[in-house]
Amino acid sequence: MASASETLHRAPIRRAGVIGAGVMGSGIAAHFANAGVEVVLLDIVPPNLTDKEKSDPAARNRFSAGGLEKALKSKPAAFFHKSAARLVTVGNTEDDLGKLANCDLVIEAVIEQMEAKQALFAKLESILPEGCVIASNTSGLRIEGMTQGRSASFKSRFLVMHFFNPVRYMKLLELVSGPETSPAVFARIKHFGEDVLGKGIVVGKDTPNFVGNRIGTHAMLATIHLMIEEGLSPEDIDNITGKPMGHPKSASFRTADLVGLDTFAHVAKNCFDSLTNDEERDVFKLPAFIQTMLEKKLLGDKTKGGFYKKGASKKDLETFDPKTLAYRPKAGDETIKEKTKELSKIEDVKERVRALAADEGPAGKFAWKVTARSLAYSARRIPEIAEGLAAVDDAMKWGYNWELGPFETWDALGFAETAERIAKTGFTLPQWVSEMKAKGATSFYKGDEIWSPKEGRYVSRGLDPRTATFEIMKRGAPVLTNDGADAFDLGDGVLGLTFKTKANTIDADVIGMLQQAVAKAESDFKALVIANTGENFSVGANLGLVLMAAMNDEYEQIRAMVKSLHEGMQRMKYARVPVVAAPYGYTFGGGLELCLASSAVQAAAETYAGLVEVGVGIIPGGAGTMNMLWRALEGVPEGTHANVYEIVTGVFKNIALAKVATSAEEAKQFGYFRKNDGVSFDRARQLTEVKKRALGLADSGWHPPLPKAYTLPGESGMATLGMMVDTLVAGGYASEHDAKISRKLAEVLCGGVGGAAREVTEEEMLELEREAFLSLCGEPKSQERMQHMLMKNKPLRN
Repeated sequence: MASASETLHRAPIRRAGVIGAGVMGSGIAAHFANAGVEVVLLDIVPPNLTDKEKSDPAARNRFSAGGLEKALKSKPAAFFHKSAARLVTVGNTEDDLGKLANCDLVIEAVIEQMEAKQALFAKLESILPEGCVIASNTSGLRIEGMTQGRSASFKSRFLVMHFFNPVRYMKLLELVSGPETSPAVFARIKHFGEDVLGKGIVVGKDTPNFVGNRIGTHAMLATIHLMIEEGLSPEDIDNITGKPMGHPKSASFRTADLVGLDTFAHVAKNCFDSLTNDEERDVFKLPAFIQTMLEKKLLGDKTKGGFYKKGASKKDLETFDPKTLAYRPKAGDETIKEKTKELSKIEDVKERVRALAADEGPAGKFAWKVTARSLAYSARRIPEIAEGLAAVDDAMKWGYNWELGPFETWDALGFAETAERIAKTGFTLPQWVSEMKAKGATSFYKGDEIWSPKEGRYVSRGLDPRTATFEIMKRGAPVLTNDGADAFDLGDGVLGLTFKTKANTIDADVIGMLQQAVAKAESDFKALVIANTGENFSVGANLGLVLMAAMNDEYEQIRAMVKSLHEGMQRMKYARVPVVAAPYGYTFGGGLELCLASSAVQAAAETYAGLVEVGVGIIPGGAGTMNMLWRALEGVPEGTHANVYEIVTGVFKNIALAKVATSAEEAKQFGYFRKNDGVSFDRARQLTEVKKRALGLADSGWHPPLPKAYTLPGESGMATLGMMVDTLVAGGYASEHDAKISRKLAEVLCGGVGGAAREVTEEEMLELEREAFLSLCGEPKSQERMQHMLMKNKPLRN
């Protein structure tokens, strides 16, 4: 029999309350709903209501309803799909606190004032049941102060759940327990955060701004102070502190504009006010020019101007000059710009940061000074803010989108030599670093182990086996290999196919490997998974090869390539073993066609999928038109007199408008994935989960589907869709070339002129797709679109 603590650990969070419907509160509510959790979203009653409004529930709930509405309209989207908002009920803190009585978790995201939180918790204590967990999303207030006056039971169920904004997209969730927090309660919320919400958990200590914001704010302000000292510009700093340092492209000042200067200033002030014993307290003091920006309400994107703003032309950016305290045209040091541009081309992040640190020019010298200071500061914060080094690294990767955390960066630069260089630069390192060096350690990370400053030795990292990477899971050398793809034995009878092309594009080698991998899986394995690495699953076909062949009039080569791709997709679709795709990130064109041809999909929640070929002047050429239409028709029961034309029209619009789903859930709603396809909330667990899905199919009596044929709208459907297109052209919403592409697409989807006379087979559909694809490749305007995409990385509407 399970113990009481084990039972509590496993107790699900079915219903949650969120108090505070601002940006953070509404974002938390939206993501809870994304995960299928019912939410009660409350906020205060708006002040200054009229006498009539005081008795109107809609008026009294205006703040919470407004927060939900903003979440529905937010960009990037807070909800995976707008239908998830049905799980959110709004109310106010005067009339509706009682609705929280049957919640499993209540989290507050109200104003960052101790008195306000204390008053709220006093009210909640008399309402919430004993089994309800109470959490604060505070970014810096101490647990001891927030729970002052509360009972022992309340304190045992209280902890900090610090999400990062935007909640849906930022993986980091910092959990901080108080001295009386029950271990079982903490374990329950850790399980909820990881397994239900898909978050990466960093366990912090009850210190100001916890882990991520403590290290991140220090790094940002140390950079700004050094910029002023050395007379560099914001543009110089962003060129240095972006990709060359392994940080996001938004770097320092652009990131501050996105976050909001007021938010950044609040975190910095909290650090300065609270960290009276911090040896670098003065770093957290805001420079005078930032104080001026705050006074002028130049807060970033939310006020249409911060460190940067759009100039007279939308393409022209202006920069707030720290010296003149006025905007000027964007400029910057050309030497720094050119050097950092060169460094940004280095793909391996470890090699990139090494090259930057070794640079003896102004970019490298500046980067080293801020890096050295940040590394030393991070080391001195252990064990003050967290017990282990990985917590700091994970916080910066998951909360700030750094490619490497501070200690991973240190390892990349070389442990011993970097420690020596830091000391020579004038920054103090803690004693544990010297002891580590004295014991012969050569890095912080060593395989599955990490150095523990507390124990003075390497300890297990305690890695979650569910986050196994391709490198960990694969067994030995590739079973199959060519220049475009490899197939590895992933164990347990699963063959894993992964691409090696740039951006995981589909070329002749990849096409060839599709058929080889299916054949190998059928003979020697139980299942096949398609699981790529890199930033995106696949951006589609290698457009450069298609364009080159078209411009050289090598149309038979294009025909052969498309036919081979069709054969590969059909081979996957009717494989004698299940084939499961694991899309994530950009899954465009041929990438989505792979998913449509697969037996099943295990998609990352953040999958952005669409058949976008019309943007480059063609239609899908990998059986995408047929498989998307077949996918839409397969749910219609036999004998049902469904309006096939309406179904065709829906698919036509999705392809002709290059409609991209902005989540895996939305891709299901669009018909790109099946309703029962899997979704991995944590991308790090996707490979393990796709393998389990493939084995589940293999072990439950897998048989391939039967070929299908459908009666389609034929010539009349083509004519009706043609009239729709003509209306768009007449209204100026589409060009004549858009219309030409759309008519070709309509012909395929309607089964050709004779599509209504009989059932159209799959081979006939594929032949129609091949001919349409081939004819559009020969169009000069289509070739212009392809060329423009390859050169400018954006579509041309000609």
